[in-house]
Amino acid sequence: MSDTGKTVILTDIEGTTSSISFVKDVLFPYARRALPDFVARRGDEPEVRRWLDEAALDIGGVVSDDCIVELLQGWIDEDRKHTALKALQGMIWRDGYERGDYRAHFYADAAESLRHWHADGHPLYVYSSGSVPAQKLFFGYSECGDLTPLVSGWFDTEVGHKRDADAYRRITDAIGRAPGDILFLSDVVEELDAAREAGLRTALLDRRGDYPQPREGDDCHGHARFESFADIRT
Repeated sequence: MSDTGKTVILTDIEGTTSSISFVKDVLFPYARRALPDFVARRGDEPEVRRWLDEAALDIGGVVSDDCIVELLQGWIDEDRKHTALKALQGMIWRDGYERGDYRAHFYADAAESLRHWHADGHPLYVYSSGSVPAQKLFFGYSECGDLTPLVSGWFDTEVGHKRDADAYRRITDAIGRAPGDILFLSDVVEELDAAREAGLRTALLDRRGDYPQPREGDDCHGHARFESFADIRT
């Protein structure tokens, strides 16, 4: 680490701070069910229309909203990492959070460690395939309270794909620290590979609730492996 300050923590969300099942079993189905009514009610709003039109480009550009909804629902089923889908899901999820339909799952060790690292002066950033607004909702309406004040910055797929080393180079430039000063936390080995290629330090989260079969040895691709944030030393 350079002498410019404390280690920067860059963390993923799904499978890292929070369970995969919450996203797969609560958030995705909620957005899928809500999409037709959401588009019918708000499809003419400029910010909503922008993303609907971007999604439509994948199937020719000029199609009905019913076709776009069907396309988006198919993408949800495929867990496709499309920026337009992520943006629209974030808008729908806001409605659910604000109505109190659910609270975002957070592993207790993750919330506790994030609070500890923040208090100790470690800058905290988030990089997730979910849109930045969706990330802020997740942290703001978590089971562990509002965690957004802990976070210095947010990154989503607009900065690049999470398995692309260039995305981490852009994040490093945006943070303004040397790559070796940044520790990236994720449950996805291929994401960690890309971060390491860009010069970041890495830590693999291998939680039993998300990965019943431990990933060890060659499966870790040389990344330090942890089952809890509490075991990570910065």
